[in-house]
Amino acid sequence: MRIVVADDGVLLREGLVRLLAEAGHEVVAAVGDGPSLVAAVAEHQPDLSVVDVRMPPSHTDEGLRAAVEIRRTRGRTPILVLSQYVELAYADDLLADGAGAIGYLLKDAVVDVDAFLDALDRVAGGATVLDPQVVAQLMMRRRNDPIASLTPREREVLGLMAEGASNTAIAKQLVVSDGAVEKHVTNIFTKLQLPQDADQHRRVLAVLAYLR
Repeated sequence: MRIVVADDGVLLREGLVRLLAEAGHEVVAAVGDGPSLVAAVAEHQPDLSVVDVRMPPSHTDEGLRAAVEIRRTRGRTPILVLSQYVELAYADDLLADGAGAIGYLLKDAVVDVDAFLDALDRVAGGATVLDPQVVAQLMMRRRNDPIASLTPREREVLGLMAEGASNTAIAKQLVVSDGAVEKHVTNIFTKLQLPQDADQHRRVLAVLAYLR
């Protein structure tokens, strides 16, 4: 996989470059600010970008704003945000197109290298992968509840979907069969009145309804 890494912390950036290279990926660019990230993605057209939130020149939400710009101008470019912070406004913007291929993980919560590499693969493959804390904070912003018709178990399944879990992973965590999870997912799609489409696309729309 060809990857762009954007983080203003030199040690973390170089550590990520080495980790990704050892995992068999090619880091085509490693940059430390928002404008350089936008330029690197335009030049290299990577399979995935790993992006910090707070970078120069503003040291606030520069990386996330750059990620939003990339998605706006370059379509469904896979991006994994890796940060110490949850920036809610731009996180909403990043998820707004419903196209998937988006991840948002908190650095302090990444304690397993294999799980992190798996998240990279899933985002590059089109999935939405969110840290549970990101999900929780986005949930607090909801003004209306579009999922009031869901049962508690269906909301639990949808919450795990928002964290990027597959049906098999959900079944394992809830200690139920794959078939039971598939039934819950079908019920969720029906109750949220999501149109017949590819399941992955409907999963993204369901997650967006949950977060809003």
